[in-house]
Amino acid sequence: MVKKVKRVEELLKKIDLQKTYTTTEGVATVKSLASAKFDETVEIALKLNVDPRHADQMVRGSVVLPAGTGKSVRVAVIAKDIKADEARAAGAEIVGAEDLIDEIQAGNINFDVLIATPNLMGLVGKVGRTLGPKGLMPNPKTGTVTMDVAKAVENAKGGQVNFRVDKQGNIHAGIGKVSFSEEQLMDNFTTFVRAINKHKPSAAKGKYIKNAVLSLTMSPSIKLDAQELIDLK
Repeated sequence: MVKKVKRVEELLKKIDLQKTYTTTEGVATVKSLASAKFDETVEIALKLNVDPRHADQMVRGSVVLPAGTGKSVRVAVIAKDIKADEARAAGAEIVGAEDLIDEIQAGNINFDVLIATPNLMGLVGKVGRTLGPKGLMPNPKTGTVTMDVAKAVENAKGGQVNFRVDKQGNIHAGIGKVSFSEEQLMDNFTTFVRAINKHKPSAAKGKYIKNAVLSLTMSPSIKLDAQELIDLK
């Protein structure tokens, strides 16, 4: 506990808590905060000026980060016949239909992303209560309900990040690893923020991004200039 407190104190010395950082400054500073024995994730947190209790103010979607996420993603696909073959060829670790549903019902969830063809969503509905709370339910808005299963598998493995605003209007996401170069992190950062801006609900009024911070898995957060993010189109 004492070591943890000292570590945080040392990290706080590298941050100006009164300052609002530009994106470039924020990325450079967050890289300097690496202190764990593992490759920490660079995380972005946004406070949006939306009320997700209203359907027309929900912010949800996905984006493929150009430098990837740095994570190894296990993909499962619910498909049959030629679509099952396409999924396997694209690199899906698990492919099935009724047999895969049986595995999920038995509690055997050995994947990070689940993709399904639209014609088999009736099957997926049987395990919706299991998948939903884990954030694994396929959804057209995140590109995981599609006939183009090969592309969906490639996206999932190539750096796709799904985002969804919570009840308080917050969005959290990992945008890479601290071992990434500043250029890679900047590319991922701007791509992610542009996706958030693109999904701005027409019903959202006022300043869309109210607050924004960057942090590592084990670091304090750095406050960013929210207006700079809003201007990313």
